[in-house]
Amino acid sequence: MKFMVDKDTCIGCGACASICDEVFEITDDGYAKAKDEKVTDEDIKENAISAMESCPTNAIHEKKEN
Repeated sequence: MKFMVDKDTCIGCGACASICDEVFEITDDGYAKAKDEKVTDEDIKENAISAMESCPTNAIHEKKEN
């Protein structure tokens, strides 16, 4: 499972990185970014989903893998 952050929707509140810093980070421009890593650990996956669901602007989505 991979995640992506829509930069046009993100407000940079940092909730995602605070909930799951293994998957999300705040970049120098002040907005969130999903680290380009496949999440396989179940605990991290649960935290990442929680972060996605906690996003106030719904800027985080599951990235479809080919």
